[in-house]
Amino acid sequence: MINTMSKRKTKDRSLPIGECIGQVHAILRQRFLQQSHHGRKFGVESQHKHLVELLKRTAIHGESNSALIIGPRGSGKSMLLKNALQEVLEINHIKENALQVLLNGLLQTNDKIALKEITRQLNLENVVGERVFGSFAENLSFLLEALKKGDRTSSCPVMFILDEFDLFAHHKNQTLLYNLFDIAQSAQTPVAVIGLTCRLDVMELLEKRVKSRFSHRQIHLLNSFSFSQYLEMFQNQLSLPPDFPDSRFGGEWNKNIESLTGNKTVEEVLQKLFNSTKDVRSLHMLLLLTLCRINASHPQLNAGDFLEAFKLRSMDSKANLLHGLSVLELCLIIAMKHLHDIYDGEPFNFQMVHNEFQKFVQRKAHSVYNFETPIVMKAFEHLHQLELIKPMEGLSVRAQKEYRLMKLLLDNTQITEALQKYPNCPTDVKQWAVSSLS
Repeated sequence: MINTMSKRKTKDRSLPIGECIGQVHAILRQRFLQQSHHGRKFGVESQHKHLVELLKRTAIHGESNSALIIGPRGSGKSMLLKNALQEVLEINHIKENALQVLLNGLLQTNDKIALKEITRQLNLENVVGERVFGSFAENLSFLLEALKKGDRTSSCPVMFILDEFDLFAHHKNQTLLYNLFDIAQSAQTPVAVIGLTCRLDVMELLEKRVKSRFSHRQIHLLNSFSFSQYLEMFQNQLSLPPDFPDSRFGGEWNKNIESLTGNKTVEEVLQKLFNSTKDVRSLHMLLLLTLCRINASHPQLNAGDFLEAFKLRSMDSKANLLHGLSVLELCLIIAMKHLHDIYDGEPFNFQMVHNEFQKFVQRKAHSVYNFETPIVMKAFEHLHQLELIKPMEGLSVRAQKEYRLMKLLLDNTQITEALQKYPNCPTDVKQWAVSSLS
């Protein structure tokens, strides 16, 4: 009886608010940064089921398989694979035996580096030692042979995960892919070769001999969930688990998140994000920025937090650069804006910008803005370095720098907004910017 009471007290204990906030940050940050899919899966149910079955056949029955997960960046390829592997490895006897080898085409730039990485991840450096192998195939076969405990049925199943799969197709003779698919096809050792790529034409990159050994299983991801499912995903990602240390705080938090899901302001913010991208990573980034606003004096999220986080996330980096420019550089941007309006977006050169700027100086009769030409040129070049302007490709490449045609990479809205936020911007410069006079 006493034991039951002590357990209940432990379960219902109330933690200091600071400790609760710390726990919230730890749980949710790990969820967002590790890109894990918490709660129900949307739009990928059949793909998840297919992949789990495929991995189980390798891990439980020793059946070798190969497959490609194809989809645009941010469609959830890594998340799908991670969740499927997690589900398969939760089966007790599989977790002890199954091995994973993670390769990335951006890191393993040739087959020699890839083979070293396979050896390292399988902890077989001591087994290989100073051995010399005649070919890549012999070396890889030896590594997999070393994993056998005795007969074929007791071999350790190996999951090869090849991220940026299309980059491996650019390796000389595609030796790594050929040997992995060959092993998967010949059933020497139970292996699963899973490639992740965003290239739809990836099969065209494979050589005939490699293609013939691949199973041609393709799992496509297209982010096919609706906005109502997106809202549910939003709620799932922010909800705290039932075993949260302070059950009272956890319950209040989840209740608040549920009410925010139906909030009009929050819904508008999420609708804008959903319309621009269905990338789950973008949602995680928004939630992470919102979570940063939580502290002991502000323990619950509100609609304003999401609005501010969205503004921060969608902040215009180019417009922000304008806040750090000198008044001269800002004047040159305004001169370009006027030229852009007058000549209907046609390219300009330094001489045209300088002439436009001189008209402003003469009109205002300000000695403050009367800079020498080399100084104005230096400011113009600085704007080029900041990539606020760029030279026109293939045009006037051999022309003197004063006459080289350039293009402005800012629109009128960005310039107007930046001028409003520019610290201590001179009044006549502001007036010049909004005037239609040239």
